[in-house]
Amino acid sequence: MTDPPPWLVALAWVALASGLISAGIVLRDIGRGHRQRMPVMAWVWPITCLYTGPLGLWAYRRLGLPHSPAWLAERGLDEPPEQPGWASTALGVSHCGAGCTLGDIVAEWAVFALGLTIAGQALYPEMIGDYVLAVMLGLAFQYFAIAPMRGLGVRAGIVAAAKADILSLTAFEVGLFGWMALQTFVLFPAPHHLHPDSPVYWFGMQIGMCLGFVTSYPVNVWLIRRGIKEAM
Repeated sequence: MTDPPPWLVALAWVALASGLISAGIVLRDIGRGHRQRMPVMAWVWPITCLYTGPLGLWAYRRLGLPHSPAWLAERGLDEPPEQPGWASTALGVSHCGAGCTLGDIVAEWAVFALGLTIAGQALYPEMIGDYVLAVMLGLAFQYFAIAPMRGLGVRAGIVAAAKADILSLTAFEVGLFGWMALQTFVLFPAPHHLHPDSPVYWFGMQIGMCLGFVTSYPVNVWLIRRGIKEAM
């Protein structure tokens, strides 16, 4: 494949628009009173929708809304309905996925703006920046999920967040980085590399993040079963 064909550009715009609209719907819903019992999820849900689009919106309505005190009060409930095991694992993945997504957005634009390359490739500084920022942001998301639930102080909370998230986000990045390498070296090799100023580039990142979700899922199953990560 060389330059993106018009149909792919159009598909990319549709996918990106659906992600933004889905995230906007979640933000509007939370802003109108359906706040999450765990405040960090007010960030995690819309960020997840950026790369999953309508599927993320469905997941929010299926798994996120029942954790809203306002939603529970409207139905006369004290506790959310019991959820299947896959839902707890998916929510766990969404934490590290949110950190990875924000890190990717910031790193990709920074590398592009600064014109950074290693061995003539922007891919390598992108991966380094993605991972460093993903660790920082992922730990922050996980800290604000774990520390309140366990009543931990700052130091203990950071240690617990690192144990729960480093392996998870690394597995997430494995799927994402694999797709980024495929996109760079196979689908759009030089001189037709995609850049962050192309909608197709970010459509590809949406695909890569979904793949990252898949590669991180089994790791989260293991972390939750071992009690290293809290079941959501």
